[in-house]
Amino acid sequence: MSDSIDDVRQRMAVLRARVESAARRVGRDPASVQIIGAAKRQPIERVAAAIRAGLRDLGENYVQEMTAKQRELQEILAPDSIAALRWHGIGHLQSNKAREAARSCYRVHTVDSLRLAAALEREAARAGRVLEVLLQVNLSREPQKSGADPDALPELVEGLRPFVHLRAVGLMTMPAPDPDPEAARPVFRKLRELAAALRARPGGAALTELSMGMSDDFEVAVEEGATWVRIGTALFGPREGS
Repeated sequence: MSDSIDDVRQRMAVLRARVESAARRVGRDPASVQIIGAAKRQPIERVAAAIRAGLRDLGENYVQEMTAKQRELQEILAPDSIAALRWHGIGHLQSNKAREAARSCYRVHTVDSLRLAAALEREAARAGRVLEVLLQVNLSREPQKSGADPDALPELVEGLRPFVHLRAVGLMTMPAPDPDPEAARPVFRKLRELAAALRARPGGAALTELSMGMSDDFEVAVEEGATWVRIGTALFGPREGS
């Protein structure tokens, strides 16, 4: 894939058209779905090209890679472009990285334990901000995958209620890999149903966001209610080293 602004702009236009079509198929407002550029192991030139082409939201799996990209982009992009960016933590986060995440992320999509939430609460308080987070759910119950067990979510939501610098705004999941996008539909539907059930419980009213869907299955995710889709390869091209 080419890294030119025109090529990236064309791929973004195609992605947005596909998101819009998927939303309209189920009677949703396309504006309710946002694209996150999943930039893990993507060359900085591709990331910069996407930003110049209008991408505002970037996701990183590792905080250290996020902060490195932030420094590099400050050297090659105009200040107004930098100021408009929103960085999302979309990978497993260890508690010892909470300080960097609380200072660098617009949102963290992968809170899966009260221990991590408490660390983020402390660091957000030190940073003098309210950090919005999503709760990652391991719906496929894969032992190697991060995420809270679905049955543990009510307790996790309840545990977040005393926090004043952390605000849970939704749920996130990643289905098991499958070449058929339709295989992910039951997982996405279950996440939507879980969020609806939690919104009816004390402390769960703000859980309106659904972060689900990637390059191979984002249209199915949109049809099932995704508000954030995390697109990497379909936007930037293959990752370095893949």
